[in-house]
Amino acid sequence: MHGMKKKIEGLLKGTAQNPGNSEKEPAIYYMVEEANWSIKQDGLYITENVERLFNVKSRIITSHKGIRNKILHFGSRGLYLPNEWKNIHQSNKIVFTWFHGSLADPDPGNLAMIKSLPSAAKKADLVHVTNPRTRKRLVEWGIPRDKIVEIPLGVDLNLFRPATQSTREKARKEIGIPGNCICIGSFQKDGVGWGQGNKPKMVKGPDIFCDAVIELSKTHPVYVLLIGPARGYVKKRLRTARIPFHPKYLENFQDVAKYYQALDLYLVTSRDEGGPKAILEAMASGTPLVTTRVGMASRMVKQGKNGFLAGIENTGEIVEFASGILDSPEETRKIVSNAIETAKAYSWENTAKAYYKKMYSRLLEEQNAGRGRA
Repeated sequence: MHGMKKKIEGLLKGTAQNPGNSEKEPAIYYMVEEANWSIKQDGLYITENVERLFNVKSRIITSHKGIRNKILHFGSRGLYLPNEWKNIHQSNKIVFTWFHGSLADPDPGNLAMIKSLPSAAKKADLVHVTNPRTRKRLVEWGIPRDKIVEIPLGVDLNLFRPATQSTREKARKEIGIPGNCICIGSFQKDGVGWGQGNKPKMVKGPDIFCDAVIELSKTHPVYVLLIGPARGYVKKRLRTARIPFHPKYLENFQDVAKYYQALDLYLVTSRDEGGPKAILEAMASGTPLVTTRVGMASRMVKQGKNGFLAGIENTGEIVEFASGILDSPEETRKIVSNAIETAKAYSWENTAKAYYKKMYSRLLEEQNAGRGRA
């Protein structure tokens, strides 16, 4: 596992791989974005584990041009929709992942993808989702139930681990967190585009996050860790409220583990999500969690047992649950212990096994059967 972790770290620092001229070409290609962000991380964990566990050569790529007779998994809907699906060679077996997207989101790009979904789904062999809510939504939009496969995201348990008192103190000192502060984390991209992010991406709930933090600051000495690009909207609101914060964009996502270990609380305030992975990362790190009822949260978080679930856009509930965590250290320790146990079931190794057994092995068999008939 240590060797695989080093390999993933090395790949993340470079560019995604494209098909080469090796003697044995990959059977599975996972399409990722050029940017070193979430989808690329997922693809590396999935392909490395599938190859290691099942001896099926797998790679991440950023372009499907020239690929024939392979399994081609598009790591997010934006890589496949609204029109790119038309350009994929018909000899490939196709999977695409739909994390989130609803008719309530007025963004033109989102609506264009939803409009293209029925036609694009016909060309795909399988559609991957990460949670029951997204599955239900796609079925309502006409995607055949038997074409949809639900597999949650995973977490690197070697990277995200509970902090000891010494590692926690070291992390807070290195980051520069004042000793008397309550440190709250938000590690995501919640601005539109890849620039400053002054226009909020409302689906991620940056307005709700700011409302909750400002309210908490009235009774607690709040300090905020902001990890991720395009956080301009949140920064502006925190500055206006005179709440101290530490902004950081990490070139290597593995560095984020240290920041979880420095936290007293992690907040997910999104209106819609496929994951987010932060739920599992916080749990595995032993960081108390309050999240809205989005994505994987409703499946993984047991109310008051391993975290807290708040209603979407319900700032009052978020503040209430967050205050309970901060003001009840004994009860919080029990919650954290349960959360760590929950995260163990969602290792990337277990997730990759599910990907292979529920999707890839099935498509490989179909592909081989087709060649046999030919």
